[in-house]
Amino acid sequence: MTATVPPLLVMGEALTDVIVTPTGSRRTRPGGSTANVALGLARLGHPVRLATRIGDDAPGQQLAGHLRCSGVKLTDGSITQAPTSSALARLDAAGSATYDFDITWNPAPQAVDPLRMGSPSHLHTGSLATALPPGAHRVTAAVEQLRRTATVSYDPNPRPALLPDRAEASARVEGMVALSDVVKASAEDLAWLYPGASLLQLAERWIRTGPALVVVTRGEEGAWACWRNGHSRLPPSRVDTVVDTVGAGDAFMAGLLSGLLRTGLIGSGSQGAPDAEATRHALREATTPTHLTDQLAQALAFAARVAALACTRQGADPPTLRELVAGGRS
Repeated sequence: MTATVPPLLVMGEALTDVIVTPTGSRRTRPGGSTANVALGLARLGHPVRLATRIGDDAPGQQLAGHLRCSGVKLTDGSITQAPTSSALARLDAAGSATYDFDITWNPAPQAVDPLRMGSPSHLHTGSLATALPPGAHRVTAAVEQLRRTATVSYDPNPRPALLPDRAEASARVEGMVALSDVVKASAEDLAWLYPGASLLQLAERWIRTGPALVVVTRGEEGAWACWRNGHSRLPPSRVDTVVDTVGAGDAFMAGLLSGLLRTGLIGSGSQGAPDAEATRHALREATTPTHLTDQLAQALAFAARVAALACTRQGADPPTLRELVAGGRS
């Protein structure tokens, strides 16, 4: 990425993860699905701004410092006087997490105001930021306006404990899918949103509503990539030891976006000026063949490697590009 390329914009929640191990010990880590994606993109060498809501308290100061230390810039208004939100993540013996949340998603209007965003080349959002009122309505409105000059990616990442109405949640997700160019969802997400439905059929249905690429992650079983004229199973990237899976899906999302950015399939492309329609055309062309093109295959393999390395660490701690290169993984 060159300095002339408008920064990427991520909109969504940032919070503190309180991680409880199977033995009952606790540790705190900065987290939040969208904040994790912003962090991952910054560590992979991309200029990133995060529009969020972080309290001006001790956890918030730690969280903001953690993000800034990796190069993430917060939009004006992202720091508030309200308490920082948190998530209690309980790990099982395999390192998988279940969550309980104490969150308020009510960002300051100026933090998510499209008129203050300049012209980002790509916008990513998802999870609680697109599901919880009143902030979700502001985020959706911003996406509708910014997608005129930016490509859009989305990860629904629903949290059932906070979304008791499945039908309403599904309708909101489908509305965001239709506004997006790239969508990533986990098999677990889709199983909750559409109990008993075929993952591939759901992905293919979403493709018909707008996005050029839908990726369904399946943990240890890898992922499915779906596009208008085909689909492909993606093998997982193996690691010797899994510490936990906290933030693994967000690391995959950051890796996928990084791979697509570097091939000019999202963002502003090589010319540096926002031209969403030209880039969307390039992405549609890359997803026209019945087989997986080299560009997409490389981006998806890169995403799998980023997620795999993230699983070797505690909490949401995505790797840097230098670490991937040093490990022979780029």
